[in-house]
Amino acid sequence: MDAATQKRPFEVEICLPVRTYDIDFAGIVNNIVYVRWLEDLRLEMLACYFPLDEQLKNGIAPVIMQTKIDYKQSIKLSDAPSGRMWMKAIESLRWTVSAAIVVNGKVAALGEQVGIFVDLQNNKPIRMPERLKQKYQEFVS
Repeated sequence: MDAATQKRPFEVEICLPVRTYDIDFAGIVNNIVYVRWLEDLRLEMLACYFPLDEQLKNGIAPVIMQTKIDYKQSIKLSDAPSGRMWMKAIESLRWTVSAAIVVNGKVAALGEQVGIFVDLQNNKPIRMPERLKQKYQEFVS
């Protein structure tokens, strides 16, 4: 696989439909919708690489610590955006994902989220699950 077609770690892509209730008074997608789209992308990535039901069986769950979105151009009801998300970094306790929301080949927004995994019994952070670290290392090595 050459550099142009190589996927980034855990990369997923989905269509992000614009609903009538996503539009604000100015006729563009409300900023809060982008946060929902990041959640949709992250859930898709988890479904592919570290399923949520598997995490719950092991008594852990992901928690978002920070969300950052850079809005580049507005999206309207008639647009057909798509989103991509990938794992930017995995550290001992936290992970960072990056995302791009694109309309007609142009970047409409860039996003980044930082999160951790917590033990569901005590809500305390845990070290990165070994299985996830190993999968990530397969991509970056």
